[in-house]
Amino acid sequence: MPRPEKHVFVCLNERPPGHPKGCCSARGGPLLLDEFNRLIQERQAFGRILVTRSGCLKPCELGANVLVYPDGIMYVGVTVADVAEIFDQHLLGGRPVERLQAPPEVWG
Repeated sequence: MPRPEKHVFVCLNERPPGHPKGCCSARGGPLLLDEFNRLIQERQAFGRILVTRSGCLKPCELGANVLVYPDGIMYVGVTVADVAEIFDQHLLGGRPVERLQAPPEVWG
């Protein structure tokens, strides 16, 4: 397998219903994973982009969360409607989607 240009981690963490932090699975994480994988096929990005399901990425209350490496960019509040923009602008175009980036304190 060639080394991918970008590696995308999609949080699929689950918490019990009613948990105060919520969870990315309940906020659409599985649908995001499906959409990223669909776009890999549609855009013929096999080998360039790798998408992996992930456990908790920590800012649960801001989810659904997506993390892109090697850039170290975390996206929060991601919906299926945002995936094509992340894919085309950041993963293929090299320009992170600023409006979806996690606030700096997430890394603090």
